[in-house]
Amino acid sequence: MLRRQRELDSTLELDRADPRLHDVLRLGAYQLRWLTRVPSHAAVSTSVELAREAVGEGSTGYVNRALRHLHRDGGRGTGDGAATHPDWLVKRWTGRYGELETQQLITWNDTRPPLIVQPARWSLERLEQELQSVGVETMRARFGSGLEVLATRPPSRVPHPASLPGYEEGGFVVQDPAHALVARFAAIPSGEQVYDACAAPGGKAVALEAAGARVLAGDTRHERIGRLADTTRRAGVAIRSVAANLEAAPLRPASVAAVLVDAPCTATGTMRRHPDARWRLNATVFARMAERQERLLAAAAPLVRPGGLLIYATCSLEPEENEQVVESFLSRHPQFSRTAPSEALPAELLTNAGDFQSLPQRHGIDGAYAARLMRAR
Repeated sequence: MLRRQRELDSTLELDRADPRLHDVLRLGAYQLRWLTRVPSHAAVSTSVELAREAVGEGSTGYVNRALRHLHRDGGRGTGDGAATHPDWLVKRWTGRYGELETQQLITWNDTRPPLIVQPARWSLERLEQELQSVGVETMRARFGSGLEVLATRPPSRVPHPASLPGYEEGGFVVQDPAHALVARFAAIPSGEQVYDACAAPGGKAVALEAAGARVLAGDTRHERIGRLADTTRRAGVAIRSVAANLEAAPLRPASVAAVLVDAPCTATGTMRRHPDARWRLNATVFARMAERQERLLAAAAPLVRPGGLLIYATCSLEPEENEQVVESFLSRHPQFSRTAPSEALPAELLTNAGDFQSLPQRHGIDGAYAARLMRAR
């Protein structure tokens, strides 16, 4: 529904409807237009009930008329190719990538994402074998980063992660290759202490611990600490978790070998998985996010001991949140400089400056960015 929101809004003339009914109408219209397995009368009646619960009895007649009118006008179909992203965002990407790549990026965002799992307690080979033993087909993910779980036939659906062998045992975690590659790019030396400062839901922390680092995982968002704890519990890793704001981190200055700042961002690189993001953004948000990201980097810097590493990462495609944040930080903190990991990633995933950057339309994985900075001894 979110991927088709712009088309649905135009079809439904939502500017004339009570805002509290917008999502109810969108859901009903999406079912009428695309979900052929849902009978039309069921789509309408369910929406009417939702309207009654959300707004009240007086709203049901409007919803009933709007959706039945849509159905009479030919609600079933595949859509008319209407734009699925805001015009300003398309223009922004076109100026950077050109029309062809921008269309490829939009097409990527508008398709259903696959299920990618990363080994945790189990090895990659055991994970493959366990899934195959119950008839679940897999294929190796791009860049040697996990397994893609293929749809079962019938009914041609990707299984839910919790239904797969190894879920409760912590054999795997769900994570896109791009985010697994960020942990690989970080290349924290084995045995060293790392503070994962924005850790929830915990996938990168698990990957860092699996590579040999000793991890303290923190997050300021208390509602996400539960997810972090659940991930680390299932994965069986020796990760300590703490609810803490990076700008008031519970660490002494120069006390850790590495800090990972997986910064909050606009998530333009993960719109395939989070289609609502395209409608929550506006053209002014990037500068505001960059200000916050620069504050987080500045707060993390004093925690890193001499010779240690500061890893900055986002799931954004936007220069304002990525290399521009890093360049601004380096101009204010001359004791830090870029340093390449000992295990290099494929050249196509590295920028001219040596940072990690994945682009969905070029690399076939989520968009992500990371810079690896070392503090002078």
